[in-house]
Amino acid sequence: MLWKQVSPRAARCCAVLWQAGFEAYPVGGCVRDLLLGRVPGDWDVTTNALPEQVSVLFEHVIATGVKHGTVTVILEDEHLEVTTFRAETGYSDGRHPDKVRFDATLKEDLSRRDFTINAMALGRDGVVIDPFGGQEDLKRGIIRCVGEPVCRFAEDGLRMFRAVRFGAQLGFELTQETAAAICSCAGGAEHIAAERVRVEVEKTLCSDRPAYAEQFFALGLMVRWADGCPANLCHLSKLPAEPQLRWAELCARLMAGACVDRVGTFLRALKLDGATIRACESGWELLQQGIPVDAAGWRRALAVYGTAGCRAAAAMAGAEVLLRLEGVLDKEPCVRVEQLALTGGALARMGLQGVQIGAAQRYLLEHVMEHPEDNRAERLAAILEEFLSRL
Repeated sequence: MLWKQVSPRAARCCAVLWQAGFEAYPVGGCVRDLLLGRVPGDWDVTTNALPEQVSVLFEHVIATGVKHGTVTVILEDEHLEVTTFRAETGYSDGRHPDKVRFDATLKEDLSRRDFTINAMALGRDGVVIDPFGGQEDLKRGIIRCVGEPVCRFAEDGLRMFRAVRFGAQLGFELTQETAAAICSCAGGAEHIAAERVRVEVEKTLCSDRPAYAEQFFALGLMVRWADGCPANLCHLSKLPAEPQLRWAELCARLMAGACVDRVGTFLRALKLDGATIRACESGWELLQQGIPVDAAGWRRALAVYGTAGCRAAAAMAGAEVLLRLEGVLDKEPCVRVEQLALTGGALARMGLQGVQIGAAQRYLLEHVMEHPEDNRAERLAAILEEFLSRL
Protein backbone atom coordinates (compact mmCIF):
# COMPACT_ATOMS: atom_id res chain seq x y z
CA MET A 1 0.00 0.00 0.00
CA LEU A 2 1.41 3.37 -1.04
CA TRP A 3 0.49 5.02 2.26
CA LYS A 4 3.20 2.98 3.97
CA GLN A 5 5.75 4.85 1.85
CA VAL A 6 4.36 8.31 2.57
CA SER A 7 6.47 10.54 4.79
CA PRO A 8 5.23 10.27 8.41
CA ARG A 9 4.91 14.06 8.56
CA ALA A 10 2.91 14.21 5.32
CA ALA A 11 0.65 11.43 6.60
CA ARG A 12 0.18 13.30 9.88
CA CYS A 13 -0.67 16.49 8.01
CA CYS A 14 -3.41 14.69 6.10
CA ALA A 15 -4.67 13.02 9.27
CA VAL A 16 -5.05 16.36 11.06
CA LEU A 17 -7.05 17.73 8.12
CA TRP A 18 -9.23 14.60 7.99
CA GLN A 19 -9.97 14.80 11.71
CA ALA A 20 -11.09 18.41 11.22
CA GLY A 21 -13.57 17.26 8.57
CA PHE A 22 -11.62 18.25 5.46
CA GLU A 23 -10.42 16.32 2.44
CA ALA A 24 -6.65 15.98 2.07
CA TYR A 25 -4.46 14.14 -0.43
CA PRO A 26 -0.75 13.86 -1.22
CA VAL A 27 -0.62 15.19 -4.76
CA GLY A 28 1.55 15.76 -7.81
CA GLY A 29 5.21 14.84 -8.02
CA CYS A 30 5.32 12.93 -4.75
CA VAL A 31 2.62 10.53 -5.98
CA ARG A 32 4.44 10.17 -9.29
CA ASP A 33 7.66 9.30 -7.49
CA LEU A 34 5.95 6.79 -5.23
CA LEU A 35 4.56 4.99 -8.29
CA LEU A 36 8.04 4.98 -9.84
CA GLY A 37 9.59 3.54 -6.69
CA ARG A 38 11.55 6.75 -6.06
CA VAL A 39 11.86 8.63 -2.78
CA PRO A 40 10.01 11.95 -3.21
CA GLY A 41 12.15 15.04 -2.75
CA ASP A 42 9.26 16.94 -1.21
CA TRP A 43 5.62 16.44 -0.29
CA ASP A 44 2.64 18.47 -1.45
CA VAL A 45 -0.86 18.12 -0.02
CA THR A 46 -4.06 19.37 -1.61
CA THR A 47 -7.19 20.00 0.44
CA ASN A 48 -10.58 21.68 0.38
CA ALA A 49 -9.59 23.61 3.54
CA LEU A 50 -8.87 27.28 2.97
CA PRO A 51 -5.43 28.67 3.92
CA GLU A 52 -6.80 30.35 7.05
CA GLN A 53 -8.42 27.08 8.11
CA VAL A 54 -5.18 25.18 7.59
CA SER A 55 -3.30 27.80 9.59
CA VAL A 56 -5.55 27.27 12.61
CA LEU A 57 -4.88 23.53 12.66
CA PHE A 58 -1.07 23.62 12.78
CA GLU A 59 1.32 25.37 15.13
CA HIS A 60 3.98 26.32 12.58
CA VAL A 61 2.64 27.70 9.29
CA ILE A 62 4.24 30.08 6.79
CA ALA A 63 1.99 32.09 4.45
CA THR A 64 4.06 31.33 1.35
CA GLY A 65 1.38 31.85 -1.29
CA VAL A 66 -1.97 32.58 0.33
CA LYS A 67 -3.14 34.49 -2.76
CA HIS A 68 -2.95 31.21 -4.67
CA GLY A 69 -4.16 29.07 -1.78
CA THR A 70 -0.80 27.80 -0.52
CA VAL A 71 0.69 27.73 2.95
CA THR A 72 3.75 25.83 4.17
CA VAL A 73 3.13 23.61 7.17
CA ILE A 74 6.24 22.78 9.20
CA LEU A 75 6.13 19.49 11.09
CA GLU A 76 9.36 18.78 12.93
CA ASP A 77 12.01 19.49 10.29
CA GLU A 78 9.83 18.90 7.23
CA HIS A 79 8.20 21.63 5.13
CA LEU A 80 4.93 20.60 3.47
CA GLU A 81 3.16 22.74 0.90
CA VAL A 82 -0.58 22.59 1.55
CA THR A 83 -2.74 24.07 -1.20
CA THR A 84 -6.50 24.54 -1.40
CA PHE A 85 -8.36 22.94 -4.32
CA ARG A 86 -8.49 25.67 -6.91
CA ALA A 87 -9.64 26.56 -10.38
CA GLU A 88 -7.86 29.19 -12.43
CA THR A 89 -8.87 31.53 -15.23
CA GLY A 90 -6.98 33.98 -17.41
CA TYR A 91 -3.19 34.03 -17.79
CA SER A 92 -2.54 37.47 -19.23
CA ASP A 93 1.15 37.40 -18.26
CA GLY A 94 1.68 33.86 -19.59
CA ARG A 95 2.81 32.70 -16.17
CA HIS A 96 0.22 33.35 -13.40
CA PRO A 97 -3.58 33.06 -13.30
CA ASP A 98 -5.55 36.31 -13.28
CA LYS A 99 -8.23 34.81 -11.06
CA VAL A 100 -8.24 31.90 -8.63
CA ARG A 101 -11.36 30.21 -7.23
CA PHE A 102 -11.27 28.08 -4.11
CA ASP A 103 -14.59 26.29 -4.62
CA ALA A 104 -13.14 23.67 -6.99
CA THR A 105 -13.38 19.90 -6.71
CA LEU A 106 -10.34 17.63 -6.56
CA LYS A 107 -10.78 16.72 -10.24
CA GLU A 108 -10.93 20.40 -11.21
CA ASP A 109 -7.79 21.00 -9.19
CA LEU A 110 -5.96 18.15 -10.93
CA SER A 111 -7.17 19.36 -14.32
CA ARG A 112 -5.23 22.64 -14.03
CA ARG A 113 -1.90 20.85 -13.60
CA ASP A 114 0.79 20.59 -16.26
CA PHE A 115 1.37 16.93 -17.14
CA THR A 116 -0.64 13.77 -16.58
CA ILE A 117 2.15 12.20 -14.52
CA ASN A 118 1.88 15.17 -12.11
CA ALA A 119 -1.93 15.20 -11.98
CA MET A 120 -2.52 12.34 -9.57
CA ALA A 121 -3.51 12.27 -5.91
CA LEU A 122 -3.35 9.52 -3.29
CA GLY A 123 -6.74 8.74 -1.76
CA ARG A 124 -7.29 7.98 1.91
CA ASP A 125 -8.05 4.38 0.94
CA GLY A 126 -4.68 4.04 -0.82
CA VAL A 127 -6.18 4.22 -4.32
CA VAL A 128 -4.47 6.58 -6.76
CA ILE A 129 -6.92 9.16 -8.09
CA ASP A 130 -5.88 9.50 -11.71
CA PRO A 131 -8.53 11.07 -13.97
CA PHE A 132 -6.14 11.86 -16.84
CA GLY A 133 -4.20 8.63 -17.35
CA GLY A 134 -0.99 9.49 -15.53
CA GLN A 135 -0.30 5.92 -14.42
CA GLU A 136 -0.53 4.64 -17.96
CA ASP A 137 1.79 7.41 -19.16
CA LEU A 138 4.29 6.43 -16.46
CA LYS A 139 4.25 2.89 -17.83
CA ARG A 140 4.69 4.17 -21.37
CA GLY A 141 7.45 6.56 -20.34
CA ILE A 142 5.94 9.66 -21.92
CA ILE A 143 5.42 13.32 -21.06
CA ARG A 144 1.89 14.36 -22.01
CA CYS A 145 -0.06 17.47 -21.05
CA VAL A 146 -3.32 17.45 -19.16
CA GLY A 147 -5.85 18.45 -21.79
CA GLU A 148 -4.87 20.60 -24.76
CA PRO A 149 -1.10 21.19 -24.70
CA VAL A 150 -1.23 24.56 -26.46
CA CYS A 151 -3.57 25.79 -23.73
CA ARG A 152 -1.33 24.44 -20.98
CA PHE A 153 1.73 26.19 -22.42
CA ALA A 154 -0.15 29.42 -23.08
CA GLU A 155 -1.14 29.46 -19.40
CA ASP A 156 2.45 29.06 -18.22
CA GLY A 157 5.33 29.13 -20.67
CA LEU A 158 7.74 27.63 -18.14
CA ARG A 159 5.90 24.34 -18.56
CA MET A 160 7.64 23.93 -21.94
CA PHE A 161 11.01 23.89 -20.19
CA ARG A 162 9.68 21.64 -17.44
CA ALA A 163 8.53 19.12 -20.05
CA VAL A 164 12.10 18.70 -21.29
CA ARG A 165 13.50 18.67 -17.76
CA PHE A 166 11.09 15.96 -16.60
CA GLY A 167 12.00 13.94 -19.66
CA ALA A 168 15.69 14.17 -18.76
CA GLN A 169 15.21 13.34 -15.10
CA LEU A 170 12.86 10.41 -15.74
CA GLY A 171 14.18 9.16 -19.07
CA PHE A 172 10.79 9.84 -20.70
CA GLU A 173 10.01 11.08 -24.20
CA LEU A 174 7.73 13.95 -25.16
CA THR A 175 4.70 12.83 -27.08
CA GLN A 176 4.55 14.07 -30.66
CA GLU A 177 1.62 16.31 -29.74
CA THR A 178 3.52 17.78 -26.79
CA ALA A 179 6.65 18.48 -28.84
CA ALA A 180 4.59 20.06 -31.63
CA ALA A 181 2.80 22.31 -29.15
CA ILE A 182 6.12 23.45 -27.69
CA CYS A 183 7.35 24.39 -31.16
CA SER A 184 4.12 26.27 -31.73
CA CYS A 185 4.28 28.12 -28.40
CA ALA A 186 8.07 28.57 -28.16
CA GLY A 187 7.78 32.30 -28.74
CA GLY A 188 6.27 32.55 -25.27
CA ALA A 189 9.69 31.80 -23.82
CA GLU A 190 10.59 35.43 -24.54
CA HIS A 191 8.47 36.48 -21.56
CA ILE A 192 9.84 34.01 -18.99
CA ALA A 193 12.32 35.30 -16.42
CA ALA A 194 15.82 34.20 -17.35
CA GLU A 195 16.42 32.97 -13.80
CA ARG A 196 13.60 30.45 -14.13
CA VAL A 197 14.89 29.24 -17.48
CA ARG A 198 18.36 28.85 -16.02
CA VAL A 199 17.02 26.62 -13.23
CA GLU A 200 15.29 24.27 -15.68
CA VAL A 201 18.30 24.11 -18.02
CA GLU A 202 20.69 23.47 -15.13
CA LYS A 203 18.53 20.69 -13.70
CA THR A 204 18.53 19.10 -17.13
CA LEU A 205 22.29 19.50 -17.56
CA CYS A 206 22.90 17.92 -14.15
CA SER A 207 20.51 15.02 -14.71
CA ASP A 208 21.55 11.52 -15.76
CA ARG A 209 20.57 12.43 -19.32
CA PRO A 210 22.08 15.88 -19.93
CA ALA A 211 21.96 15.46 -23.72
CA TYR A 212 18.21 16.15 -23.44
CA ALA A 213 19.26 19.80 -23.15
CA GLU A 214 19.58 19.78 -26.95
CA GLN A 215 15.77 19.83 -27.03
CA PHE A 216 15.64 23.30 -25.49
CA PHE A 217 17.41 24.56 -28.61
CA ALA A 218 15.87 22.20 -31.17
CA LEU A 219 12.33 23.07 -30.07
CA GLY A 220 13.00 26.81 -30.38
CA LEU A 221 12.94 27.64 -26.67
CA MET A 222 16.38 29.26 -26.55
CA VAL A 223 16.28 31.68 -29.49
CA ARG A 224 16.38 34.58 -27.02
CA TRP A 225 19.82 33.43 -25.89
CA ALA A 226 21.33 31.38 -28.72
CA ASP A 227 21.12 30.97 -32.48
CA GLY A 228 20.92 27.35 -33.53
CA CYS A 229 21.29 24.01 -31.80
CA PRO A 230 24.54 22.71 -30.25
CA ALA A 231 25.80 19.31 -31.33
CA ASN A 232 27.45 16.45 -29.45
CA LEU A 233 25.92 17.06 -26.04
CA CYS A 234 26.14 13.30 -25.52
CA HIS A 235 29.60 13.88 -24.02
CA LEU A 236 28.05 15.77 -21.10
CA SER A 237 27.08 12.54 -19.36
CA LYS A 238 30.75 11.57 -19.07
CA LEU A 239 31.46 14.59 -16.88
CA PRO A 240 30.74 14.81 -13.14
CA ALA A 241 27.26 16.23 -12.52
CA GLU A 242 28.67 19.56 -11.33
CA PRO A 243 26.88 22.66 -12.67
CA GLN A 244 30.07 24.56 -13.54
CA LEU A 245 31.52 21.67 -15.54
CA ARG A 246 28.35 20.94 -17.46
CA TRP A 247 27.68 24.62 -18.21
CA ALA A 248 31.28 24.80 -19.44
CA GLU A 249 30.79 21.91 -21.85
CA LEU A 250 27.49 23.36 -23.08
CA CYS A 251 29.23 26.70 -23.71
CA ALA A 252 32.01 24.98 -25.64
CA ARG A 253 29.50 23.23 -27.89
CA LEU A 254 27.57 26.47 -28.42
CA MET A 255 30.76 28.35 -29.31
CA ALA A 256 31.92 25.56 -31.60
CA GLY A 257 28.60 25.70 -33.45
CA ALA A 258 28.65 29.51 -33.64
CA CYS A 259 25.38 29.52 -31.70
CA VAL A 260 26.61 32.27 -29.37
CA ASP A 261 29.21 35.00 -29.80
CA ARG A 262 30.69 34.99 -26.31
CA VAL A 263 30.57 32.59 -23.39
CA GLY A 264 30.12 35.37 -20.84
CA THR A 265 27.36 37.12 -22.78
CA PHE A 266 25.34 33.90 -22.97
CA LEU A 267 25.77 33.04 -19.30
CA ARG A 268 25.08 36.56 -18.05
CA ALA A 269 21.88 36.70 -20.07
CA LEU A 270 20.74 33.56 -18.26
CA LYS A 271 21.67 35.10 -14.90
CA LEU A 272 24.34 32.55 -14.00
CA ASP A 273 26.35 33.25 -10.86
CA GLY A 274 29.62 35.17 -11.16
CA ALA A 275 31.82 32.21 -10.20
CA THR A 276 30.42 30.05 -12.99
CA ILE A 277 30.70 32.88 -15.53
CA ARG A 278 34.34 33.52 -14.62
CA ALA A 279 35.21 29.83 -14.70
CA CYS A 280 33.62 29.26 -18.10
CA GLU A 281 35.15 32.41 -19.60
CA SER A 282 38.61 31.43 -18.33
CA GLY A 283 38.08 27.87 -19.47
CA TRP A 284 37.19 28.93 -23.01
CA GLU A 285 40.22 31.24 -23.13
CA LEU A 286 42.54 28.43 -22.05
CA LEU A 287 40.93 26.05 -24.52
CA GLN A 288 41.69 28.52 -27.31
CA GLN A 289 45.26 28.94 -26.08
CA GLY A 290 45.73 25.19 -26.11
CA ILE A 291 45.12 22.56 -23.44
CA PRO A 292 48.31 21.68 -21.49
CA VAL A 293 49.84 18.38 -22.49
CA ASP A 294 51.63 17.54 -19.23
CA ALA A 295 51.51 18.15 -15.49
CA ALA A 296 53.97 21.05 -15.65
CA GLY A 297 51.78 22.73 -18.25
CA TRP A 298 48.73 22.31 -16.03
CA ARG A 299 50.59 23.79 -13.08
CA ARG A 300 51.41 26.86 -15.16
CA ALA A 301 47.81 27.08 -16.34
CA LEU A 302 46.56 26.82 -12.76
CA ALA A 303 48.74 29.78 -11.84
CA VAL A 304 47.11 31.89 -14.56
CA TYR A 305 43.51 30.63 -14.83
CA GLY A 306 42.87 29.21 -11.37
CA THR A 307 41.46 25.83 -10.44
CA ALA A 308 37.89 26.58 -11.57
CA GLY A 309 39.01 27.95 -14.94
CA CYS A 310 41.28 24.97 -15.58
CA ARG A 311 38.59 22.47 -14.62
CA ALA A 312 36.17 24.25 -16.96
CA ALA A 313 38.70 24.10 -19.80
CA ALA A 314 39.37 20.41 -19.13
CA ALA A 315 35.62 19.69 -19.13
CA MET A 316 35.36 21.46 -22.49
CA ALA A 317 38.15 19.26 -23.81
CA GLY A 318 36.61 16.03 -22.56
CA ALA A 319 36.26 13.72 -19.56
CA GLU A 320 39.69 12.12 -20.10
CA VAL A 321 41.40 15.52 -20.01
CA LEU A 322 39.50 16.42 -16.84
CA LEU A 323 40.65 13.15 -15.27
CA ARG A 324 44.29 14.00 -16.03
CA LEU A 325 43.88 17.44 -14.50
CA GLU A 326 42.28 15.96 -11.38
CA GLY A 327 45.39 13.80 -11.03
CA VAL A 328 47.50 16.95 -10.98
CA LEU A 329 45.19 18.66 -8.48
CA ASP A 330 45.26 15.63 -6.19
CA LYS A 331 48.94 16.35 -5.58
CA GLU A 332 48.08 19.87 -4.36
CA PRO A 333 50.57 21.60 -6.66
CA CYS A 334 52.31 24.82 -5.69
CA VAL A 335 51.11 27.43 -8.18
CA ARG A 336 51.23 30.62 -6.06
CA VAL A 337 54.04 32.20 -4.07
CA GLU A 338 51.95 31.82 -0.90
CA GLN A 339 52.25 28.05 -1.34
CA LEU A 340 56.05 28.07 -1.39
CA ALA A 341 57.58 26.19 1.54
CA LEU A 342 60.08 29.03 1.95
CA THR A 343 58.10 32.00 3.28
CA GLY A 344 58.70 35.70 2.77
CA GLY A 345 59.76 35.91 6.41
CA ALA A 346 62.35 33.21 5.87
CA LEU A 347 63.67 35.08 2.85
CA ALA A 348 63.98 38.24 4.94
CA ARG A 349 65.95 36.34 7.57
CA MET A 350 68.28 35.27 4.76
CA GLY A 351 69.04 38.96 4.23
CA LEU A 352 66.73 39.76 1.30
CA GLN A 353 64.72 42.95 1.30
CA GLY A 354 61.76 44.50 -0.56
CA VAL A 355 61.88 43.83 -4.29
CA GLN A 356 64.56 41.17 -3.73
CA ILE A 357 62.04 39.04 -1.84
CA GLY A 358 59.51 39.34 -4.66
CA ALA A 359 62.13 38.45 -7.27
CA ALA A 360 63.29 35.46 -5.24
CA GLN A 361 59.72 34.19 -4.82
CA ARG A 362 59.07 34.44 -8.54
CA TYR A 363 62.29 32.56 -9.29
CA LEU A 364 61.48 29.82 -6.81
CA LEU A 365 57.90 29.50 -8.02
CA GLU A 366 59.14 29.13 -11.60
CA HIS A 367 61.45 26.37 -10.43
CA VAL A 368 58.76 24.58 -8.44
CA MET A 369 56.41 24.68 -11.42
CA GLU A 370 58.86 22.38 -13.20
CA HIS A 371 60.07 20.50 -10.13
CA PRO A 372 57.21 20.24 -7.60
CA GLU A 373 59.18 17.76 -5.50
CA ASP A 374 61.58 20.58 -4.56
CA ASN A 375 58.96 22.55 -2.63
CA ARG A 376 60.68 21.99 0.72
CA ALA A 377 62.09 24.85 2.78
CA GLU A 378 65.65 23.51 3.00
CA ARG A 379 65.74 22.56 -0.67
CA LEU A 380 64.40 25.95 -1.80
CA ALA A 381 66.95 27.74 0.42
CA ALA A 382 69.75 25.78 -1.21
CA ILE A 383 68.44 26.51 -4.71
CA LEU A 384 68.16 30.21 -3.90
CA GLU A 385 71.68 30.39 -2.43
CA GLU A 386 73.04 28.78 -5.57
CA PHE A 387 71.12 31.26 -7.72
CA LEU A 388 72.32 34.25 -5.72
CA SER A 389 75.92 33.05 -5.88
CA ARG A 390 75.81 33.31 -9.64
CA LEU A 391 74.70 36.96 -9.63
